[in-house]
Amino acid sequence: MGSQVEDGYSLTSHHLSILQEVLGESGSSNSMVRSYSRSFNAFAARLSDEEQQRMASKKEVLSVFPSRKLQLQTTRSWDFMGLNNTAKRIPTVESNVIVGVIDSGIWPESESFSDEGYGPPPKKWKGTCAGGTNFTCNNKLIGARDYTLGESTSARDEIGHGTHTASTAAGNKVPGASFNGLAEGIARGGVPSARIAAYKVCTQDGCTDHDILAAFDDAIADGVDLITISVGGSAKPFEEDTIAIGSFHAMEKGILTVNSAGNNGPTAYTVSSLAPWLFSIAASSFDRKIINKVVLANGKTLIGNAVNSFTLNGTKFPLVYGKDASNSCSDDAARLCAPFCLDSNLVKGKIVVCDLGSGLEEATTAGALGAITINKGREDVSFVVPLPASALTVNNLDVVKSFINSTRNPQASILKSVAIKDTTAPIVASFSSRGPNSIVADILKPDITAPGIDILAAFSPDVSPSNVPRAQDKRSVKYSILSGTSMSCPHVAGVVAYLKTFHPDWSPSAIKSALMTTAWPMNATKQVDVKNGEGEFAFGVGHIDPLKAIEPGLVYETSKEDYIKMLCSIQVSFFGTCPKDVTGSPKDLNYPSMQALVESKDSFTVEFPRTVTNVGHSKSTYEAKVITDSQINVSVKPNTLSFKSLGEKKSFVVNVSGKGLPANARVSASLVWSDGTHNVRSPIVVYTK
Repeated sequence: MGSQVEDGYSLTSHHLSILQEVLGESGSSNSMVRSYSRSFNAFAARLSDEEQQRMASKKEVLSVFPSRKLQLQTTRSWDFMGLNNTAKRIPTVESNVIVGVIDSGIWPESESFSDEGYGPPPKKWKGTCAGGTNFTCNNKLIGARDYTLGESTSARDEIGHGTHTASTAAGNKVPGASFNGLAEGIARGGVPSARIAAYKVCTQDGCTDHDILAAFDDAIADGVDLITISVGGSAKPFEEDTIAIGSFHAMEKGILTVNSAGNNGPTAYTVSSLAPWLFSIAASSFDRKIINKVVLANGKTLIGNAVNSFTLNGTKFPLVYGKDASNSCSDDAARLCAPFCLDSNLVKGKIVVCDLGSGLEEATTAGALGAITINKGREDVSFVVPLPASALTVNNLDVVKSFINSTRNPQASILKSVAIKDTTAPIVASFSSRGPNSIVADILKPDITAPGIDILAAFSPDVSPSNVPRAQDKRSVKYSILSGTSMSCPHVAGVVAYLKTFHPDWSPSAIKSALMTTAWPMNATKQVDVKNGEGEFAFGVGHIDPLKAIEPGLVYETSKEDYIKMLCSIQVSFFGTCPKDVTGSPKDLNYPSMQALVESKDSFTVEFPRTVTNVGHSKSTYEAKVITDSQINVSVKPNTLSFKSLGEKKSFVVNVSGKGLPANARVSASLVWSDGTHNVRSPIVVYTK
């Protein structure tokens, strides 16, 4: 996508003239969807296949690709990360930080976005409040734009997702926040004093590529300091990926884009946020877990998962298995509580038992008193339910079904959910999308992980908190509990904003490097056993540590030219002109992590050239320490780096060798540069297909 031209002519007129050349004068104005002219040079238009081909053949057109529809990736977490109420802050600088949130809009009346005590917006702000009907901005929520033409009338959040992510990143401190009494505490964002600009690109139906590009175009020109976008789809080549394109232009202007990794785990190769200039975020647990219990009439108690705010006061109610509550479906469909299978007369006043998690929706529609469903593969997460319900493991659900079959009048009660301590955290969420990187094999993705399970944050009170139609769940809540990489992404955005208050002049790559090289190491053996093992393909460099990142010691700086050189090495010239003689490969990019795909069963030697910049003590000496797997040998030359001044750069080469690895193997090591005060850690990953 072209960079903006600076000679003052109207890009929109130019775009229309290009369309006219392809469509003729009469069709061009009706075909134009959007003209992007504030931060980059592009437009979106309705074209037939033949017109698309004619457009692509024009020499001034860099690329033509279809607009997809992407999906949203769906408070104790800050304390868990160490960013508690006593953490060092610079409030006057923090209030000058503007967080751009590209999402489903925002609920402006939420207490999380009140501007009490705020001064006027920062002078650098060039945006506007184009929130639409019945929408007002303030000195906290300083800007809003709606791109969902014809689908909504304002930037107001009609899903709850954008309100949740915005408040997680930069919401005010709100005492006594809870979901109907559950997870009560002070709701707050990572930078409570920062300003928010909301860009609505998503509706219940998804988020279109051309709207996403428009939001990037405006956010960059409006003057945001960072962008958080909890949106994604399937992996696409960078030149067809609007998030990669928009974030590249943001990076050119010194703006880091934080993006959710995706919710298609634990399958390998599912991470969708793959561009190296993006900060790609996995989701993991923190030390609070939400559970509930099913109590059978025989006294047996079974622990399940649900965010269940309903109470049955311990009263036992009749249990009925789905296949015994249907007159219209086969036994196989009825036991799942498939749509339109349950008979309302057979479930009324009863707790229905379903062999499928989504059976909860049919149980609600049919008017059951409660539901017990299966939880297969998502035992680490709880979802808000629209009626008294619990999701049990396969074994526990079998206990319930056995109880039904062996008891004349089987009854049970479902208890209200409670929050318990989770001492195993952090562990990567089952749903969090996994690597390896399907576009650039030698770049590790995701980059890092942060809390994304059972997160309490602001919500839209006009929206059902349980995702069922409003008619079936009339509850109105100001704060709700959601899970997803959509929730971990704004946690990292909040930390990025926090870090910018201490280092406002740092580049996007410096901030990203500081967070990656100071992350908590995580234990790969804790993860579920899937293809390639899990490890770094699940959590990247590890778990984010906000306070450590303030003083990382050394950073890996990566420039626009470095990214273009890497892209040229894989024959991608979309983002910039490639030199004639391109050398190297993506593993040569000055990235804070190191990864290489090697041939299985063959001996290998791989080199990673890297350069670090001193941001610690002016006079310092760092020594290399390698923590390695016995299957590979790692050496570093030179293994000592001596600095005489701040900003000084030093280069080194990491050599990794080994004998043949089996197919689908992943071997990990770590390089740590230490001066006795700072420990600058980079994971090294070698893997096979």
